[in-house]
Amino acid sequence: MTSPPRVSTVLSRVTPGLTGTREIVVGPEHTAPFVGSGRIAVLATPVMINLIEAASLAAVEHLLPAGHQSLGIKLDVSHVAATPVGLHVTATAEVIALEGRTITFRVEARDDIEVIGGGTHQRVVVSVERFDERVQRKLGAAQKPD
Repeated sequence: MTSPPRVSTVLSRVTPGLTGTREIVVGPEHTAPFVGSGRIAVLATPVMINLIEAASLAAVEHLLPAGHQSLGIKLDVSHVAATPVGLHVTATAEVIALEGRTITFRVEARDDIEVIGGGTHQRVVVSVERFDERVQRKLGAAQKPD
């Protein structure tokens, strides 16, 4: 068995200032009633969060070595303005810090008119193989009879 790459090697290409974006045009499938997070037909907070996470992935995922990916571990965002169906929303994520295997992003979402949300997001870089092994052990433990 080979030893896992050092953190400095895994994150060597990830640097503060890197950015990623993702965009959508708000459709009925993106609204609060559709996803079960409210009754008014505006962009649902969970959809905005998904867009923010996708922008974060766009900033760094392509720079990680084979066999590694980032997983969201913390999200601290506000959703401060409603966006109706038909408007365009862009989420932007900028790498602002690296600590060990953890990447911190400043995130923002805007529609065609204004900023609708923002805050910070953290992702941790993991070995997919080692992560999957832990998940399988947990699944096995959950399935053991009492």
